[in-house]
Amino acid sequence: MIEIDHLTKRYGSHTALSDLNLTVEPGQIYGFLGPNGAGKSTTMNIMTGCLAATEGTVRIDGYDIFEEPAKAKALIGYLPEQPPVYPDMTPREYLEFVAQAKDVDRKARGAQLDRAMEVTQIGGVRDRLIKNLSKGYKQRVGIAQALLGDPHVIILDEPTVGLDPIQIIEIRDLIQELGKEHTVILSSHILSEVRAVCGQIMILSKGKLVASDTPDNLEKLFAGATTLELTLKGGEEAARDALAALEGVASLTCRPDEEGRIQVSLETEATDEVSERVFYACAGAGLPILRMDRKKASLEDVFLELTAADGAEQVSQEQADDAQDLPESEPEEEGGEEP
Repeated sequence: MIEIDHLTKRYGSHTALSDLNLTVEPGQIYGFLGPNGAGKSTTMNIMTGCLAATEGTVRIDGYDIFEEPAKAKALIGYLPEQPPVYPDMTPREYLEFVAQAKDVDRKARGAQLDRAMEVTQIGGVRDRLIKNLSKGYKQRVGIAQALLGDPHVIILDEPTVGLDPIQIIEIRDLIQELGKEHTVILSSHILSEVRAVCGQIMILSKGKLVASDTPDNLEKLFAGATTLELTLKGGEEAARDALAALEGVASLTCRPDEEGRIQVSLETEATDEVSERVFYACAGAGLPILRMDRKKASLEDVFLELTAADGAEQVSQEQADDAQDLPESEPEEEGGEEP
């Protein structure tokens, strides 16, 4: 569906993308992740033909976005972070304008407009001025324009930014519906949203692709140690005796809490499931388990591990920029304090 080969983008001495290679297969929802400045928006702008590349190629269904832009762009629907809507138009007027700009066939235009409004559920506000709509409805209008022309790929850059929790859920449900008929690429900083919606995740760091897999596989790959948190009823010494010698236990800490219960933190290898052995060991020692929580690597942990250097570099750059902005300190005048 989308093939990106050796894509590089430079702005003067700054390299935003460095020899990026990735493939987007049809029929899935992709999450596009990375810290600020990692190159997500640059990649999206190049994929949609809004920005030229320094080197490399981008093909949409075999059409080169630089050599055959009209054919390639016809296969893509794009919603930038700021919806490109005209506030003094109604949604219906705006969508008609976009359909003309996309050269949608006149005979099919009415049906496409109706379908786009139906899918995005904006029919009830079709004749209201866009400037009077909520941000959630403006996002829906933006998604509706991306659907015109019946594109194969829908690219959404931060589609839920600035929305309230109810609007986020509504847009998330809409994206899942779009994924049934389109390939969707979703950029977002909300990792829980990506985890819930996307079947594949691509993570960028410093302009390079550092991971591409399903959320489950990424979490397993970076799982490392797994921790069991227990609350037991009984004595601290009895808990240590029962659990310390268990197979698969790498480390163990026990401490009594204010209510006389024993709080246990038990670290194991990621591939070793010891919950059952812990249960029987506690039962045999007469230590009732009041709570057992299993903690493993989350998508957030994976993201932080893969982009840690990127974040540190950004902080250092921001500190350097702040230092340049500080006014020079004035020399103190001789003679001490004023009377």
